[in-house]
Amino acid sequence: MMKTYTLKDMQTDFPDDKACLDWLLQSRYPNGITCKQCGTINAKHHYIASRGSYSCQECGHHVHPTAGTIFHKSSTPLTLWFYAIYLMAQTRTGISAKQLERELGVTYKTAWRIFKLIRSRLDEGGDAFGSTGKDVEVDETYVGGKRPGKTPVVGAVERSGHVKAQVVANTQSQTVLPFVNETVAQGATVHTDEYQVYDKLETQGYVHLRIAHSKGVYAINGIHTNTIEGFWAQVKNAVRGVHHGVAPYYLQQYVNEYAFRYNHREDTTPMFRSFLHRIAGVE
Repeated sequence: MMKTYTLKDMQTDFPDDKACLDWLLQSRYPNGITCKQCGTINAKHHYIASRGSYSCQECGHHVHPTAGTIFHKSSTPLTLWFYAIYLMAQTRTGISAKQLERELGVTYKTAWRIFKLIRSRLDEGGDAFGSTGKDVEVDETYVGGKRPGKTPVVGAVERSGHVKAQVVANTQSQTVLPFVNETVAQGATVHTDEYQVYDKLETQGYVHLRIAHSKGVYAINGIHTNTIEGFWAQVKNAVRGVHHGVAPYYLQQYVNEYAFRYNHREDTTPMFRSFLHRIAGVE
């Protein structure tokens, strides 16, 4: 079993900004750096503290490991960025910007921006899942305040696999079915409730199984949508209990955060490392 990655572990691995910067450099250039200026292959580079960069020994050209990342040109120390990522990765429900403000000793505006930028990198996309014979659950839900102010979201989860969820304009067939076609591979066995938008799934190359929620049945002979509904519960509890509501415009980023955490729950590396690699763009 993987050892729990503690705050002490994180502080040992990343005690200062240089350690964070070194990690970014090594992760983004695992095979060494070919200098863009002089063309030297695997050129030696020396750390320049005043510029937060590394200078080529041959020509002096600077490499900035934060370039192209959410850390670039940020006045917030890298140690605080990494700590924010650690806090975000340590809980299933996430933490609020208000709590991050207290933890980091920054303004609420800075804390909110840090989380916004982190979430902006958590959309994984990816190919359709649920190949022939695989069981995939599809469902739609509404997140937010009271209707009609709730925001519709549609999602699919492969049992013992990944989840993908998307904020949508509505839950009509012309919206839901394209999501299913893009997300779920043909030949998969799709489990849904009785909602009529799923009526055409069999004609679109899927084995379609339905559970009769209207009759009080929630699982029978392996047919159910309990997995995706469990994911919905996690998202809703977080939005309601941690964030106290999320504007529809930003909801997709929050959904991406919870989907990312769900999808990497079985990683052999600590969740913090999964977050860090994705956010730094070094997967």
